[in-house]
Amino acid sequence: MTGPLAATGKMSQREIDAWQRSQVKDLWRIFRIMSEFVEGFETLARIGPSVSIFGSARTRPGTRYYTMAEDLARRFVESGFGVITGGGPGIMEAANKGAREAGGISVGLNIVIPHEQEANPYVDRDKLINFNFFFVRKVMFVKYAQGFVALPGGYGTLDELFESLTLVQTGKSTRFPIVLMGTEYWGPLVDWLKDTLLESGYISPHDLDLFTLTDDPAEAVHIIDAFYKEHAMAPNF
Repeated sequence: MTGPLAATGKMSQREIDAWQRSQVKDLWRIFRIMSEFVEGFETLARIGPSVSIFGSARTRPGTRYYTMAEDLARRFVESGFGVITGGGPGIMEAANKGAREAGGISVGLNIVIPHEQEANPYVDRDKLINFNFFFVRKVMFVKYAQGFVALPGGYGTLDELFESLTLVQTGKSTRFPIVLMGTEYWGPLVDWLKDTLLESGYISPHDLDLFTLTDDPAEAVHIIDAFYKEHAMAPNF
């Protein structure tokens, strides 16, 4: 056996064989990744201006933030936007429900995982896409959304939020409005950004202007409406 794997002298023949089998699998995985990008691009490019709404899959119907997400989605539809969510339960379900009941476009970008996530019944069936790869799904959330609204959520919501902030901060995406809904929930995080990251010089003062914090669904819609009175609506990258 020759090449980098054998040259290390640290791998058994069994480990080398397993490594090479994984390389073959990776080549086929590329085609699966490509197919998810193609399906996502083809579907989302047709839906028109939309807003991505994020939040916990564990939020129960009838609770404060579930109701807030329903109201928010309904208002976005009335303002002419479609609604994009992760397609699952909780906040995602609430947003899709609000969009559906308002007669608007209701998109679900579902992720195939062993627990928590099944598509909710309020997603338009022709606008439900199931993803195996988180990174492909995140591209779809951001590329065609004219705004990004994050309600309370866990690791996934935080991941999506900071991904979007980073894309705008670094100029890898065009500027688009980002709104945090729920001052009680997000307030401590914003304080940490100011008191720790900003004070330590890890972010710049204008980086705090990349998002707005509110409890008012009407204000969230106004922020995005006002932004597009001065900017053209187009894919973000």
